[in-house]
Amino acid sequence: MTQRRYEILSLLTCVGMFLVLIAGVLVTNTGSERGCGTDWPLCNGKFVPAYTVESMVEYTHRAISGLVGLLVGATFLATRFWKPARSREAMLYADGALLFTVMQAVLGAMAVVWEQSSIVLALHFGISLLAFTCTWLHYLYVSRVSKAADRTSTATQASPVPAKLFRAVIAAIVYCYVVIYLGAYIRHTSSGGACEGWPLCNGDVVPELSGSTAVAFAHRVAALLMLIVVFLLASFIRRTVGKRSELGSIAAKTAFLVLLQVLSGGLLSVTLDNEDVYIFTGLIHTIIIASLFSMLCLLAIRARQLSRPDTDVRTEAVQ
Repeated sequence: MTQRRYEILSLLTCVGMFLVLIAGVLVTNTGSERGCGTDWPLCNGKFVPAYTVESMVEYTHRAISGLVGLLVGATFLATRFWKPARSREAMLYADGALLFTVMQAVLGAMAVVWEQSSIVLALHFGISLLAFTCTWLHYLYVSRVSKAADRTSTATQASPVPAKLFRAVIAAIVYCYVVIYLGAYIRHTSSGGACEGWPLCNGDVVPELSGSTAVAFAHRVAALLMLIVVFLLASFIRRTVGKRSELGSIAAKTAFLVLLQVLSGGLLSVTLDNEDVYIFTGLIHTIIIASLFSMLCLLAIRARQLSRPDTDVRTEAVQ
């Protein structure tokens, strides 16, 4: 194992987990959850399923998940047992990726064998998102280490980072996860159509709050508040730390992503009646959400590291 090979392994694991996330959304958007019946890991009792759209979508999701599971395991083993990679931060990400990958596999199998409620199905997406975020953070860390080893990158921070910033970002992450879970719940209960039109809901600023309409409207309001929270957070970082700092750059990207998230949600709403287009707008929305959540996690980690004066913020080169 070399540092270069370790970095490639980390990248492949991250890309693979992203494909798992996308494949899972395709299963939901195409209504392929029962494409393989109640059999797992086989598909309708066969190793190679019959050719139907639903069975192929579901089985492809399983195949990708299995292959990526092996990559996650390989990354975990390399991080744990290859001495140059054995740092506290790398092990945290590798351990998290393995834990959430196993959890999502168990939840996925349970959803196939036993019919699950929409609450549990929505949690499955949330766990998959956490698994992807861990693999992405792991790749960023390994890449940062490689650059430091080549002496091509150093981390600098123009202004001190207030300790309360970390707590503020953590609060934003928790809230963001709640918004994401609510969106996943709406997708699994097919409640998105309860609010026709965008940005108004059924032509009203505040619609009649009952049944699925209340759930769909709550998600819209929560997404709008998420936009406000992230913009306030980015503004605070810009004032206290500086817009040209590392945190300022991450905060600006996060603000851009949350704006795209709101706009893609509007696009999702207006394409609900067109199934062919809805598949793609749903994917776009998911990609932006995954990017936003991961960027917030990176912001929290770097805010924590840069706010500790006794910590050397530069990445140590791999020996």
